[in-house]
Amino acid sequence: MENLTCDILVIGAGSGGLSFAAGASQMGANVILLEGHKMGGDCLNFGCVPSKALLASAKVAYGQSNGAAFGVADQVPQVDYAAAKDHVRDVIATIEPMDSVERFEGFGVKVIQEYGRFVSSTEVEAGDHLITARRVVIATGSSPLVPPIPGLGTVPYETNETLFELNEKPEHLLIIGGGPIGLEMAQAHVRLGCKVTVLEGAKALGKDDPELAAIVLDNLRAEGVEIVEGALASEVRGGAGAIEILTKDGASYRGTHLLMAVGRKPNIEKLNLEAAGIETTRTGIKVDDSLKTTNSKVYAIGDVAGGLQFTHVAGYHAGVIIKSALFGLPSKVKTNHIPWATYTDPELAQVGLTEAQAREKHGDKLEVARFEYHHNDRAIAERKTKGLIKAMVVKGRPVGVSLAGHQAGEQCALWSMALANNMKMSQIAAMIAPYPTIAELNKRVAGVYFSPKLFESQFVKRMVGFVQRWMP
Repeated sequence: MENLTCDILVIGAGSGGLSFAAGASQMGANVILLEGHKMGGDCLNFGCVPSKALLASAKVAYGQSNGAAFGVADQVPQVDYAAAKDHVRDVIATIEPMDSVERFEGFGVKVIQEYGRFVSSTEVEAGDHLITARRVVIATGSSPLVPPIPGLGTVPYETNETLFELNEKPEHLLIIGGGPIGLEMAQAHVRLGCKVTVLEGAKALGKDDPELAAIVLDNLRAEGVEIVEGALASEVRGGAGAIEILTKDGASYRGTHLLMAVGRKPNIEKLNLEAAGIETTRTGIKVDDSLKTTNSKVYAIGDVAGGLQFTHVAGYHAGVIIKSALFGLPSKVKTNHIPWATYTDPELAQVGLTEAQAREKHGDKLEVARFEYHHNDRAIAERKTKGLIKAMVVKGRPVGVSLAGHQAGEQCALWSMALANNMKMSQIAAMIAPYPTIAELNKRVAGVYFSPKLFESQFVKRMVGFVQRWMP
């Protein structure tokens, strides 16, 4: 056993772990990084990157079969599903060097490709290494949650960790789970020529504003995705190429392949957290608002911390704890400005409070400004007019924004900045967006907020009349 010491030990080389390790090492800390699986974590290898790459292939196929409105003859796309997966793998390989062992060793990080296991409050065992660290950062992420549905143990199924290695195009893909992962993959596969059925036990896209979620769901159904809500799976049976799902209401759904997309679980099994005095909750490791665990020398960031499970949240967490772990400065995590997006077509995005949440919290103080995509000239030019932006405003400041439509994920970033900096709607209204762009939607919704105050105010009208009479 080799004994090692360091200032900072990072367990997990996903988005959060890599961000923190690189920053801490370049600022002068002695950093060791452990990764027992793949550098880059879930996002690079099984999540954000491959899913968006497959969606890009699907978008090209959809464009070939839907060009008539632009004066381009529709064609039946000749989809090579295995080649589309080669495209996915090429995208991963292109990004991979940014997360490689070599790159991080270049930053001065000692990378050990082993899983870590606590043996005391400050010691972690990794392979034949025993590491003593002043501070430990747990960034082990999450994995697909597979519920104990009767029969599932004998039926072949995919998760996001195996789907992108599948080269055989599914004839009929069954998806259990109507959240972002399930619906993104549903649209990708229906556009690539598969039949797709999505079974959701509650409401599809249930964490988002239902009015905006409906815009996305209606479009998916129009493209041929069968989405069944309130369909709780009670049994799975059959075999490869002939899978049947029974639901609690007595319905039956048959397909050739099955994708499980019902949620995520924190990766904590290998850590032996009890040895370090680290408590857990139902959703992950218990942390305070500075992301410290019940062991004051150990932090948990990203998915494993049990909050919002997004790559950009893990990166944000890394920035929060840099101040505390390296400089001993107080630093607390905030969630009100964290955006999320579902990359279907149209996209769905949210930052801050939904309308329902804002009404519950602020009551009559809430004002809601709405602007629809079909009034945006760029959306009209590109025939992307299905969409809506809603801004929830309290005392002149946005407290949440919901978007559904073309580039909703891109537009959401502006509102994250607004919430992070406690900006006013007047500052959004003062923005100048190039014409014609989708970004004009943000300015226009701010204009909608101010319109009644300017154009329906009798005081304003009297003031204008007075000035016009007396102005030389």
